[in-house]
Amino acid sequence: MRSWCTDRIEADLLTDAELLVSELAANAIVHGQGQIVLRARLDEERLLVGVIDEGCDFERDLRRAGFQQVAGWGLCFVEDLSTRWGIHEGPTHVWFELERRGPRLGDRYRHLPAE
Repeated sequence: MRSWCTDRIEADLLTDAELLVSELAANAIVHGQGQIVLRARLDEERLLVGVIDEGCDFERDLRRAGFQQVAGWGLCFVEDLSTRWGIHEGPTHVWFELERRGPRLGDRYRHLPAE
């Protein structure tokens, strides 16, 4: 993530992306199967990242870990830091999206003078 994004996104967004990728990759290593693939797409509004392994079972429920629990926080971080996240059917494919700061398309039109 760092070598691909360093000069292209804000530092705090990159920090969040690295944390979320590391959590999803760790989940794929511990719970997944086969090869692990990272896919990412960046545009003006968002960073979209997917971590895919060759497994087929994914526990969709977030488990809220107790304060003293060391493991089990990964999806809680994904839930709390990402704009959106989800799971694709088929091979285990967990994705997250981080919105970039700045005006959105709708914001640009809101500031145009009325005719």
